[in-house]
Amino acid sequence: MTKKRIVIFTGGNLSPQFLQEIGKDDIIIAADRGALFLIENGIQPHIAVGDFDSITEQELERVRDNSERIITCDPVLKDLTDTEMAFETALDLEPTDILMLGATGTRMDHTLANVHIMVRAMQHHISCTLQDEHNYMMLTTSEAFVEDRGYEYISLLPLTNEVTGITLEGFMYPLDQATIRMGQSLGISNKLLGKSGTVSIDSGLLLIIQSKD
Repeated sequence: MTKKRIVIFTGGNLSPQFLQEIGKDDIIIAADRGALFLIENGIQPHIAVGDFDSITEQELERVRDNSERIITCDPVLKDLTDTEMAFETALDLEPTDILMLGATGTRMDHTLANVHIMVRAMQHHISCTLQDEHNYMMLTTSEAFVEDRGYEYISLLPLTNEVTGITLEGFMYPLDQATIRMGQSLGISNKLLGKSGTVSIDSGLLLIIQSKD
C-alpha cells in the first residue's frame, strides 16, 4: 500500500520547530488557529477547518486567501471540536498515517479528547501519532518500534482495563510478559538503552508516551 500521510496542525501549543516535521508529499490540514500559524510561517494549508472563533475577522480573511480549501462552521451549533473536524476531514482522504501537532495545551479536556482521537484512528487501521514540544505519543495493540526522538523518558499507560503480555527490548528497565492495569504506574519513566527499542503486547490498547521536562 502506498503511504499517504496527513499532518494536522491544531490550535493548541504550536512551535516553529514543528514545521520541520512536514514532508514534501504530506497533506496539511489546519484546525482553526493552526491555519493562521502555518500562514504566518509561510506554509499554505491544503485544507483549513473550524469555527475560527479564536482569530479576528481580518485574520480569517488571511486564512481564506492563503488556504487551498476552507471548511467553516457555526461556533455555537457545531457538535465537534475543531480538531475532530480536522480528523474527520482527514478520514475522508483515507490516509495511512496521521500526525497531530499542537493537539495538547492547558485544556486537559481537549488534550484527553485528542488522545481518544488516536484510538479512533486505530479503529480505522490508521497509524496516528500526537506530538508537542514535550511529548510524542502513539498507540499499539501488538508491537511498536520506539525511536529516540530526543525525549528523555518513555512511559507506558493502558487505555483498556489492562494490557497483558508487555515485553520490552532495548529499555533500561525490561519487562517480560508483564500486565499493567489502569491506575498502576509500573510503566512510567523508562528509558532507551540505545537509539531504539521494541514494545510488544498480547492484548489490550497501550499508550506509549515519550516525554521530557
